[in-house]
Amino acid sequence: MRILVVGAGAIGGYFGGRLLQAGRDVTFLVRPRRQAQLANTGLVIRSRFGDVTLPAPPTVTADALRAPFDLILLSCKSYDLHSAADSFAPAVGPNTAILPLLNGMGHMDYLGRRFGAGAVLGGQCVISVTLDGDGHILHLNDTHGLSFGEQSGATSPRAEAIAATFSGANFESRLSKAILQEMWEKWVLIATMAGSNCLMRAAVGDIVAAGAEHLSLTLLDECAGIATAQGYAPSAAAMTRNRGMLTMPGSTFAASMLRDIERGAPIEADQILGDLIRRGGDGGGGGGGGWSDFPLLRIAYAHLRAYEARRNRENAATPKP
Repeated sequence: MRILVVGAGAIGGYFGGRLLQAGRDVTFLVRPRRQAQLANTGLVIRSRFGDVTLPAPPTVTADALRAPFDLILLSCKSYDLHSAADSFAPAVGPNTAILPLLNGMGHMDYLGRRFGAGAVLGGQCVISVTLDGDGHILHLNDTHGLSFGEQSGATSPRAEAIAATFSGANFESRLSKAILQEMWEKWVLIATMAGSNCLMRAAVGDIVAAGAEHLSLTLLDECAGIATAQGYAPSAAAMTRNRGMLTMPGSTFAASMLRDIERGAPIEADQILGDLIRRGGDGGGGGGGGWSDFPLLRIAYAHLRAYEARRNRENAATPKP
């Protein structure tokens, strides 16, 4: 199976690197600067599950794509989705499967419209990774898993082939018959974490120490209510797990969106919080709604939009070199 990993950043580099380490046929679609860096340093992963340096991993730039791949593994930031799709479009053939590992659900709508819903698998991953200043991939937590499956829940030959390809690589993978449910459950948690961490500029344990965990739990209930209205009510087990994570004393866990804000980077406010509000804004139909509907979620989203407005203003005022 020929696999095109779109980007060699934190998530794509980690899972693509583990597949390459296991001998799979992997090529990374990268920009020229990252291509030169990987040619010089190799793809470097630092993880409690084993460090690895893969010298000169196979790479390609968008202008050099000529033939379709069997599987496209997509893990860009949501705000880069359209440009990423432009770059990998020449690699999509009639039998290509696209497996996105983005948060939220908006990317599923876009990819389905552009490439056909039948080409797109559902997928989600559970991992905390980042790039250091040298472009090395740093694995920050104790999990490195992904699940995927057909949107219909069927077990197809292509999904089984992907499962066989992922098997034996140094990460956990699972073929799911309820991948959309899993994606919605993750979205509920990610939106809650991003909203509460960024609104209070604090990790989970700091929020608990301030006696404000009830705000996180209220936000969780608001997000879960939207998922329920959309037909994807989070399971009791998922909600119990989420509440435990949000109320854990001393926890240093924080959403990656908080780290992005702290370094003045772009954020996925619209894709993670804004789209959730739109889908639940009129009781599930995607309209406007009012502030009485999910007020904490709306406050958190307004907070993030204000950050983006300030960031855009300050960047516009900074002289370009």
